[in-house]
Amino acid sequence: MSGQTSPAWPGEWPEADAATGASTSTTTAALAADERLRIAARSRTACAPVRDLIGDLDQDEAYAVQTLGIDRRLAEGRRVIGRKIGLTSPAVQSQFGVFTPDYGVLLDDMMAADREPIELARFLQPRVEAEVAFVLGRDLESPTTHVADVLRATEFVLPAIEIVDSRIAGWDIRIADTIADNASSGAVVLGTTPRSLDGLDLAAVGMSLDHADEIVSSGSGAACLGSPVIAVAWLARAVARHGRPLRAGEVILSGALGPMVDVTGPGVYRARLDGLGEVRADFIDSRTEGAVA
Repeated sequence: MSGQTSPAWPGEWPEADAATGASTSTTTAALAADERLRIAARSRTACAPVRDLIGDLDQDEAYAVQTLGIDRRLAEGRRVIGRKIGLTSPAVQSQFGVFTPDYGVLLDDMMAADREPIELARFLQPRVEAEVAFVLGRDLESPTTHVADVLRATEFVLPAIEIVDSRIAGWDIRIADTIADNASSGAVVLGTTPRSLDGLDLAAVGMSLDHADEIVSSGSGAACLGSPVIAVAWLARAVARHGRPLRAGEVILSGALGPMVDVTGPGVYRARLDGLGEVRADFIDSRTEGAVA
């Protein structure tokens, strides 16, 4: 890594203020939406959408709800270890009728390693999607970050499976719902063999995701805003404008390379990414004999 100072790493979450363009006020509607999502997560019972409280399209209010939830988790002892980009793939956008990316925050208790058993009971409505994970060696602080900045700042990339989950019943979400619900985050499974970006064309990376010897999703880096590098540059600009820039050491999930897939029970989901290798998410149910290969 570079020798840059990273005051917000690890786990610190700087206060946003008016100078960054981020709102410092919390509305009654945002508090009510956060409480609805909190109860759903704690009770393991999915809730109604929160867009009736904060509006279908008010992204600023939705991010305020997201921040309330993250701040609470940090107060409980969790630690920020990265960010995620959602809704980058046209295939995923079409599933939910939304047409812009969003972002969320990755916490330390959301991380799993390749082949590490993952208990299904952690999730309400899990789905999986294959992605490229970036690990940063430098901060990305500018609201005008471009792809060359991302390339210079990336220490290495890994294949990843994101486990997306929704506290909203039946995945009945619109853009405000998913943003408020931390971009429908669940967990992330990281591969364990780092790859340099040197000579690697992420737009051309092919992806296949299989389960029970059947390919259940496929795609490429080009499906992720044209390239995962472009997606990370978009994220860097967005979070810098809101006063919480990307920091050295953070893990960045750059977005789905193909359609997400329902997880219907214990079993193995294996993602293969050209030039990056493979990663497995092994779901178990402690009430059964374990994962099915």
